[in-house]
Amino acid sequence: MADGTSLTERLQLFMEGNSAITESLLHELLPTLREIAARELKREHSIAPLSKTELIHELWVNNLSKGGWQIHDRGHFFALASLAMRRILVDLARRRLALRRGGGEAPCSLEDSARFPIAADRDAATIVEIGLLMERLDAKYPDCARVVDMHYFSGFTLEEIAREMRLTTKQVRLRWEKGLKWLKRNLRPV
Repeated sequence: MADGTSLTERLQLFMEGNSAITESLLHELLPTLREIAARELKREHSIAPLSKTELIHELWVNNLSKGGWQIHDRGHFFALASLAMRRILVDLARRRLALRRGGGEAPCSLEDSARFPIAADRDAATIVEIGLLMERLDAKYPDCARVVDMHYFSGFTLEEIAREMRLTTKQVRLRWEKGLKWLKRNLRPV
C-alpha cells in the first residue's frame, strides 16, 4: 500500500474486500478500538463477561470482516465501531435474559433462582431497552442518534462531533439535548 494512503482510504479498501492491508490496518486501529471497548465494557460491566480483546474480536469477526460498511472518514468509522460494540453487548444481554427466562428449559425451583443476580438482569434489560431505543431514535432522528452515539458511546467531545459532522457546536449541542431528552422520555422507569 502506498505510504500516502490515508486511514479513511485504507478503511474503504478493506471494506471493499482488500484483505492485504488487514494486519497494518488492525495495528493502527487497535489502540482506539481498545479505548472504545473499555468504555463500552465499563458501562455494561454487569452483563458483559467479555474482555476488551474478546469484544474487539467479536467486532472484527462478526462485523468488519464481512465488509459492507460505508466509511466516510476516521471519526465515522469509530462511531460505527462503537455502535457495533454496543449492539454486540445488547445481543449478549438479550441472550442472557432469554436464559434467565428459561431459554426453552424447564422452570427451576425458587432455591435455584437465588443463584441469578436480579440487579444484573435488570441491567441487562436496561441495556436491551437502550439498544432498542437507540434504533428507534435513529429511525426518527438520525442526526440526534449519531450525536448520542458519538458523544455518549464513543466518547467524542461536542466540538469533535461538530468538526466530524460539519456542524456548529451549537447545532451539535441541540441534537445531543434533543436525543437525550427523547431517550429519557421513552426509557421506562426502573
